Amino acid sequence: MTRQAVDQNSLDQLFFHARTHRYWEDRSISKDTLEALYALMRLGPTSGNCCPARFVFLTSEGAHKRLESCLAAGNVRQTMAAPVTIIVAYDTEFYEQLPFLSPHNNSRSWFVGKPTAIESTAFRNSSLQAGYLIMAARALGLDCGPMSGFSPRQVNEEFFLDTTWKVNMLINLGYGVEDKLHERQPRLKFDDACTVL
Repeated sequence: MTRQAVDQNSLDQLFFHARTHRYWEDRSISKDTLEALYALMRLGPTSGNCCPARFVFLTSEGAHKRLESCLAAGNVRQTMAAPVTIIVAYDTEFYEQLPFLSPHNNSRSWFVGKPTAIESTAFRNSSLQAGYLIMAARALGLDCGPMSGFSPRQVNEEFFLDTTWKVNMLINLGYGVEDKLHERQPRLKFDDACTVL
């Protein structure tokens, strides 16, 4: 199959016109949409198909309230107003799924009893999966507001106590209010960020 570049409208939706949103329309997001979002996100590659990311979709006022005290002050308003806040976590026992996810090798043995390998692989790949989630959301016509302003200890105690999951980041999800956006901030030029050898 010959692949071609996507059209400009798709590039605009995914990249050029996509922004980080902090203000949200009062519109809910259905469970069907969340399932479609996950179905797209899970197709993105991870190392050894390890798929360590786990997602908690906070959709109710009560669920958001549980998160509120974990947030940095500057993130409270936008998170409480978001139709959905996603806790992107990773499973520190992700390797237990490898016989299913990667049956052609014995990759489970690469991690059992190796906490450094577990942590670096889980954090790196769940971060990658969070990126796929953002792009999948944009492809479905949703807007995102990823955040790192929160207490990981508090989130883990509130949502993941006595589990093998640990928080990586938070992503607010909804339909952004366009007229509340400020101008796009600058990005580094190719020569400032890249080397070709």
